[in-house]
Amino acid sequence: MKITRAADYAIRCVLYLAKQPPREVVSRREVAEAMDIPMAFLGKIAQGLAKAGLVVVRQGAKGGYQLAKVPARITLLDVIEALDGEIEVNDCLTRPEECGRMPSCRVHRALIDIRTALRRHLEAVTFEDLAKGDECPGTAARRDSEGALGCLES
Repeated sequence: MKITRAADYAIRCVLYLAKQPPREVVSRREVAEAMDIPMAFLGKIAQGLAKAGLVVVRQGAKGGYQLAKVPARITLLDVIEALDGEIEVNDCLTRPEECGRMPSCRVHRALIDIRTALRRHLEAVTFEDLAKGDECPGTAARRDSEGALGCLES
């Protein structure tokens, strides 16, 4: 499973909003600059998040974005599925009628279990958790061999 760039940007947007004081309205420009999200793309992403009931879009001179729920009630699964739709790991799970092997396929059962475990894990991670653990206190951040950002051990 690979999330889209839109879902990645949506995660960044919600994470930034989760770090703000409750009910704070943050300008689109501030979110875009702080989280390295193209301004034009952020507007589209915010609309998807608003449609899913995760973000409120405020119009006008003092407009911007704010969370529609407290960060503890927004999960990674919520945000990813708001932009990418329901998570699937293989076409046979979304269209089982197209797979002639489905009734006896052990791989199908394994993929269902994998999808279930992945969804549970993403649902267990809240933006309250992410906002608290986003920094590397007393250490420097670095990228690993695959390009993922992490904290250096002291």
